[in-house]
Amino acid sequence: MTILISKTDEQLGQSAGQATAALIQQAIAERGQANVILATGTSQFATLQQLIQEDIDWSRVVMFHLDEYIGLPLSHPASFRKYLQERFLNQVSPLKASYLINGEVDAQEETRRLGALIQAHPIDVALVGIGENGHLAFNDPPADFDTEEPYLIVDLDAACRRQQFNEGWFPTLDDVPTQAISMSVRQIMKSRHIICSVPDQRKAQAVKDTLEQPISNLFPASILRSHPNCQLYLDEPAASLLSSETIPTSHGLT
Repeated sequence: MTILISKTDEQLGQSAGQATAALIQQAIAERGQANVILATGTSQFATLQQLIQEDIDWSRVVMFHLDEYIGLPLSHPASFRKYLQERFLNQVSPLKASYLINGEVDAQEETRRLGALIQAHPIDVALVGIGENGHLAFNDPPADFDTEEPYLIVDLDAACRRQQFNEGWFPTLDDVPTQAISMSVRQIMKSRHIICSVPDQRKAQAVKDTLEQPISNLFPASILRSHPNCQLYLDEPAASLLSSETIPTSHGLT
């Protein structure tokens, strides 16, 4: 894992977005098409803002995304489909294909539909974040590290639901759905490259656990340390609890 620390969230997003664009361009040059996974949430604002400014032939890009609440309508402010439509798809020229998770249909059928699609599209680059409880996508601890199913129906734990409420996506905690469709950990790890963007002081403990605790499903994002091509982008607040041994100078400061 390569760790890159920026002074601000904006600088983090610029670096992560440019790195993502380079990997997409490389995949298009080598294979004629890039298959990507996009994440949502506040941690991705700056990264996606940079990515949409990059010079990319989007007609050669196929997009999947990580997770979506079950039962939440597309019109809801917290809908991840709505997020990606507004913050990404509406901002770039048409993609070759975009496969969004529909949480309003039969969830089992939707996991099968998406699973078949993503297995036919080996992922070149995945954008992910880390939750305050250390989750990767909506794989809350203890996460399933073993299933080969590409997408899962998952129960959202109290810490995860509280984060969504505290970020302002829902008017009350009770309004936060209790289940979601999530890409599995193993499916994320099959990506050729992973770009993980994690800004903000409130993620500092999760970042510390991810990097300094044993790799364990109790710290789901810790699995990223075993990926051969993972870049972790932090801002200084998110990195504030890390020990000096975790971030040697060779990892750089942007």
